Amino acid sequence: MAGARKAKRKAKRATSKRKMRAIARRGLMLVLSSPSGAGKTTLSRMLLKADSSVKLSVSVTTRPRRAGEKHGSDYLFIQKPQFDRMVEKGELLEWAEVFGNFYGTPRAPVETALAAGRDVLFDIDWQGTQQLREKVEADVATIFVLPPSSADLEKRLRTRAQDSDEVIASRMAKAADEMTHFAEYDYVIINKDIDQAYAEVRAILAAERLKRQRQTGLHDFVSDLRDKL
Repeated sequence: MAGARKAKRKAKRATSKRKMRAIARRGLMLVLSSPSGAGKTTLSRMLLKADSSVKLSVSVTTRPRRAGEKHGSDYLFIQKPQFDRMVEKGELLEWAEVFGNFYGTPRAPVETALAAGRDVLFDIDWQGTQQLREKVEADVATIFVLPPSSADLEKRLRTRAQDSDEVIASRMAKAADEMTHFAEYDYVIINKDIDQAYAEVRAILAAERLKRQRQTGLHDFVSDLRDKL
């Protein structure tokens, strides 16, 4: 008899856990920004590899495709007239001109993902982040990644062994400007250790997912819970 009651309680707890997991949730836009070399790209790759509920936002661009790049995964490569039409029709959440080429985030795939409870990761700068906030602030959580020191940032840039001294100096100057916008972000992570920084990104994402306004199925769950008390 005692064994039957124990099994019944166990089954009830399992049912309760399934219901908890089934609570509908609206996805969020997670923005990672940082100066070049601060670790943003590495953190993005780690998150995408570990969490299947996160997808990377794929931007449209008018610049030519580089060797090894794939249409649809790296970028959506389009012509300038098509880009202009997307801007005119409000089909881009954010867009910018960079060195004569245009980049933007298509609205439709992001909204589809959010409605399905998936999170969308953005690798954009502070200007793009501002545009997102102006249009869809309730869906956005922003993180700015800082290097632990200027010496460390320069070391990381030189370790890449891809850029000349002139280019590195230019990137350092740009980084100094970008860092002035840290106060515009919800969270700031100092990337002293990549594993610790990644753990902090995961903690932020977990907290943002639990925000009451994002748990769209919470009202029905609580109503059902109260009915059974």
